[in-house]
Amino acid sequence: MFIDTHCHLTDEYDGGIDAVITHAKKDGVGALICATAEGIDIKPALKLAEKYDNIFVTTGIHPDHIDLNPNDFLTDEILNHPRVIGVGEIGLDYHYTPGTRDAQIKLFESQLEIAYKHNLPVAIHTRDADNDTMAILTDKYFGVMHCFTSTWELAKVMLDRGFYFSASGILTFKNANEIRETFAKIPMDRIVIETDSPYCAPVPYRGKTCEPAFVIETAKVLAQIKNLQIDELESILFENTKRLYPKCHVKL
Repeated sequence: MFIDTHCHLTDEYDGGIDAVITHAKKDGVGALICATAEGIDIKPALKLAEKYDNIFVTTGIHPDHIDLNPNDFLTDEILNHPRVIGVGEIGLDYHYTPGTRDAQIKLFESQLEIAYKHNLPVAIHTRDADNDTMAILTDKYFGVMHCFTSTWELAKVMLDRGFYFSASGILTFKNANEIRETFAKIPMDRIVIETDSPYCAPVPYRGKTCEPAFVIETAKVLAQIKNLQIDELESILFENTKRLYPKCHVKL
């Protein structure tokens, strides 16, 4: 069984979410971790997790939404929910809005403290913000660098701090040689896999709406990078995900 460790199931999909979940199961993606990006995503995500026993949730506010107060959404009731297994996606993104740096850091740090209080792993978004990410994410925290496309220098630091790294469909892109080289260096016991659907559709689905079933295409490329058979990789990724997210109660 593959686990898509980061997908946005509250977004819109062609054919509807039920078809997407059925397609994933049919293609061997037996569990899905639904990440939230803003407050309005959280209740719909929990409804999906309560409807489907193979869906889990990470709740968080993306750095695009600096106007939101995380205390309004990441309540004790939400974070103690049995299907909530982490806090994310949270982090920093200076690519389009470097002018909001201070507000992003405040939002990020407040959510990290909420996760720490509840002993939950964090799913980290970082883009064009490596230095601040390294400064803020001390070994006090634990989690995964979601959709990792940053440098080997950042990877080395976060490896030393116990973090995992998630490979997305970007790993399959023709121009992603540097990312593939980075994942070749990351120890296999620190890697998980995701789609980030409906975004980042892997080859050969580029240009289409991504969905969790497509995680197998990223797995094929990762298996080549790590010189593993696909079934070997599947087993390793499953165990890695269970260590990253202890509340993800799924069985092979």
